[in-house]
Amino acid sequence: MLEVIALYFLCKKNGTLASQKGLNPRSWKWYTILAWILTEMIGVIMGITFYGESNLVGVMSLGIISAFGGYLIIKYILEKKPNLNKDDIDHNRVDELQPPRN
Repeated sequence: MLEVIALYFLCKKNGTLASQKGLNPRSWKWYTILAWILTEMIGVIMGITFYGESNLVGVMSLGIISAFGGYLIIKYILEKKPNLNKDDIDHNRVDELQPPRN
């Protein structure tokens, strides 16, 4: 249950970051959920491989750590995207670059 609550707040955080970048927050929330589930499955499979099926605490710990890594991957991708508002010279018109006329 705590995992679902954590995923809710992490999706909300990635959605806010996506809207700052000018992207669709709903799709990035789904990407976060998908990355969480896939990396958690990979972590559980790795945990079973490393610890065996009898060590449930080790397997689940590796799964949760891997799931958080999935969130971090999506967050990293979002942070690398350019911001929506850029104060750049490319956005200025030619008339704005000339000195004011009296």
